[in-house]
Amino acid sequence: MKEIRELMDYIAHSPTAFHAIEASKKELAGFRELKEHEHWELVPGGKYYVTRNQSSIIAFTMPEGDLSHFQIVASHSDSPMFKIKEHAELEVQKKYVRIDVEGYGGMIMSSWFDRPLSVAGRVAVKTPDGIAARLVNVDRDLIMIPNAAIHMNREINDGYKYQANVDVLPLWGGIGTKGTFLKTIADAAQVEESSILGTDLFVYDRMPGTIWGAENEYFSAPRIDNLECAFSSLKAIQEAASNDHVNVCAVFDNEEVGSTTKQGAASTFLRDVLERILVVCRVDAEKRMQMIAGSFMVSADNAHATHPNHPEYADPINQVYMNEGIVLKFSARQKYTTDAVSEAVFRAVCDKAGVPVQHFANRSDKPGGSTLGNISGTQVSIPTLDIGLAQLAMHSAYETAGVKDLSWMIQGMKEFYNTRVQVDGDGTFLLQ
Repeated sequence: MKEIRELMDYIAHSPTAFHAIEASKKELAGFRELKEHEHWELVPGGKYYVTRNQSSIIAFTMPEGDLSHFQIVASHSDSPMFKIKEHAELEVQKKYVRIDVEGYGGMIMSSWFDRPLSVAGRVAVKTPDGIAARLVNVDRDLIMIPNAAIHMNREINDGYKYQANVDVLPLWGGIGTKGTFLKTIADAAQVEESSILGTDLFVYDRMPGTIWGAENEYFSAPRIDNLECAFSSLKAIQEAASNDHVNVCAVFDNEEVGSTTKQGAASTFLRDVLERILVVCRVDAEKRMQMIAGSFMVSADNAHATHPNHPEYADPINQVYMNEGIVLKFSARQKYTTDAVSEAVFRAVCDKAGVPVQHFANRSDKPGGSTLGNISGTQVSIPTLDIGLAQLAMHSAYETAGVKDLSWMIQGMKEFYNTRVQVDGDGTFLLQ
């Protein structure tokens, strides 16, 4: 339960991807921050992290001796939510003020209604020396998206189609609050309203996490996908022992919208960091290629548990359940990168750690979503598999997962970091 409560605290402090990276820094006690635009100095046994766009982070630990290869765990910091437009206030009949938003990622819209919401993100402000970014969180119940009463919308329970430009705009206040939105943001950021030159603001769910079930076997919270995997990887790299390889923990932004940003898995961020480590350590060009080719990645993003009310949505055989272990994810369409070899490597690691695994594939007529593994492989081409933890209500404003699975994920990732996964041929690995 201790780890679950730590996770829920991490989630509570991560209303947006920006805040998730700030919370991730605090998890990395003993790691030193590097900056991409500054000179790097790395020492044997050193622990470091670097951020990009304040919304992605890559942490790594240097071995005491010679470098052999990289072992990487990747996850993502973002979740589906509503992004607030630059001009935010919408007046309605000279009585109400709403907030103008657009969907970020594929959320379940109905789950956002009639619950306390607030606003967080970052603002870019003018300073005497130039421009500075400030994180902001209006840390109180601030806005809500009210449902229309069933008396006025009799179709609400019959497959109602939501209009993104009408139905999901949050209520800010009465007409007297017109013109106060940016002032509220400025006050929360502790800056002058006139100094704000740009905003990246999101609506987030304020519901606190909770542990529940007949035997307290489940927990629910916002943004479990994918902060549970991000948290697990941070805990694992923090607790892993030093080895002759470089352990890497990457948490990317923008997975929910395709990863094609400067800070996403399709960017050069991971490749840049790996190559820079090799340059700083004065590894020659051929040795660099050998090290990359000898590396291994685990892409961690949560998976769909078989639904108790709709087991027919799942594959007839390859089904997974909460509290039954780490999920290995498969797709003939290569939406997931797991193949026979990468599966075998990770199963051997989990067997060593005493961690149970499950196998997931979408029902054959449902393509499912994609994740980080195949996308990051376009920049850093190494053996990879996709894993996750089984959860319900993925992309809801409030999701559910199993209490036991978190510790298994941390143990599995930690064992992966501690095990030397050495390439011994095309399709052959030695595990030490």
